[in-house]
Amino acid sequence: MLQTPERPEIKVLALDLDGTLTNSQKIITPRTRAALDAAVEKGVTIVLASGRPTVGVRPVAEQLDLPRRGGCILSYNGGTVVDCTTWHTLYKKRLPAAIVPELCAFAARQDVAVLTYDDRGIVTERPDDPWVQQEAAINHIPVHRVEDLAVYVNYPVSKMLFALDPARMDQVEAAAQKRFAGRLDVYRSCGFFLEAMPLGVTKDAGLAALLGRMGLCRKNLMACGDGMNDLPMLRYAGVGVAMQNADAAVKLGADYVTRADNDHDGVAEAVELFILNG
Repeated sequence: MLQTPERPEIKVLALDLDGTLTNSQKIITPRTRAALDAAVEKGVTIVLASGRPTVGVRPVAEQLDLPRRGGCILSYNGGTVVDCTTWHTLYKKRLPAAIVPELCAFAARQDVAVLTYDDRGIVTERPDDPWVQQEAAINHIPVHRVEDLAVYVNYPVSKMLFALDPARMDQVEAAAQKRFAGRLDVYRSCGFFLEAMPLGVTKDAGLAALLGRMGLCRKNLMACGDGMNDLPMLRYAGVGVAMQNADAAVKLGADYVTRADNDHDGVAEAVELFILNG
């Protein structure tokens, strides 16, 4: 834990979205927006680092004017990095094509919804499932029904998502981890989502690939987050910042914990402290 603000040369600012950059209403507040604009003016590259699909992060990038001002999207929890200026994919890890039918069959046996994404939004066999609708609401993207997801997905995908009643999560998670051990990483991202990802996909791995392309190193990175999937990037970054509302383990792994939570401009506090007042 940093006892006093250190002043590394921060060139890249990685921001988790939900619970970090946005408040409880999924809004970027004026103070936080002003702090980010000032950071960009100082030459800092903003990276929106989220477990959301790219299509679900793009509206936030456009809101921050990153296509014009420069910046990147790190989506699928680090599985994809996209340049917002050109929309060119800089880095990607995909699920093996052969595993998709297995994941769909597993979902059918467990009687839970499974979904993935295309360029329109969410695709699933169960569009009316309430937990699928939660994913649509979080990302502000539509849901499209397909007759047979395993047949429809004939293109590379970065993740599959099981959406289910939290009361069944322990049971289904244990079964999935046993079924796909050594082939996929399977973990819950919240109480009703269970993610199936390529092995080794984490936010820090995606950021390391991006920094390498930029000719920078981890000391040039500041990362802000609140959830367990943010912990690897907070530990990796030169300055890892946990929001006041973060999980206890995330706070312990961070260099700095903001005094304010995501509803009171915690990101702005960190940016002002480590970038603008440096």
